[in-house]
Amino acid sequence: MEQHMTSTFPDISISTDRLVLRPFEEADIPSLTDMMNDEMVTAWTSAPYPYRRIDGERWVRRIAPTERTGGSGIVLAVTEFLTQRLVGMVHIRATDWRTLATEVRYVTAPWARGEGYAPESVLAVAQWLFRDQKFERIELRTPADNTASQQVAQKIGCISEGVLRNAWIARTRTENGTDGGWTDIRTDLLVWSLLPEDLEGAPDLMADANGYGSFTDWN
Repeated sequence: MEQHMTSTFPDISISTDRLVLRPFEEADIPSLTDMMNDEMVTAWTSAPYPYRRIDGERWVRRIAPTERTGGSGIVLAVTEFLTQRLVGMVHIRATDWRTLATEVRYVTAPWARGEGYAPESVLAVAQWLFRDQKFERIELRTPADNTASQQVAQKIGCISEGVLRNAWIARTRTENGTDGGWTDIRTDLLVWSLLPEDLEGAPDLMADANGYGSFTDWN
């Protein structure tokens, strides 16, 4: 039986026409902290809240590097090519090296929304996974009411596979919103998948929608 011998992702960066996806650096910590304190991020992710600088330091120095060296995935900071500012994150996780399948999660900074950066960065990662790493399946899971995340999945050509009922804990503002409080709520997860053949025509579709060109290189 043929086996995939690699059990970790390489330490890489990926470039598109507008973006550079690379490992997090110390200089990213202030912007990362600001991004993760955004209300949309708090509502739909399991990140700590409030997100403190020490959380950003822990993520950049320990959690993100260990994700790659431990073999479970890889974390990439999404930055603008021209300005080099942090505009998001793509997190490959729960990787199964036997089946060559993995899950992708993504966050877009509030100051960069509406630019099409999330689908551009996720599509670039998908192309790299399929073409260079020879993966066979990418999975995305989006909370039922997170329409922005669902639109990303649709734009890059993902196929909706079904619903995991009551499978996620989201957050919502407490009725007394003036105290800045949040409360947990149960919600469903929509499951999406992307296979190598699903990418046919995806870059052209993205270009028509957002002026996006496919990724150019990785190193």
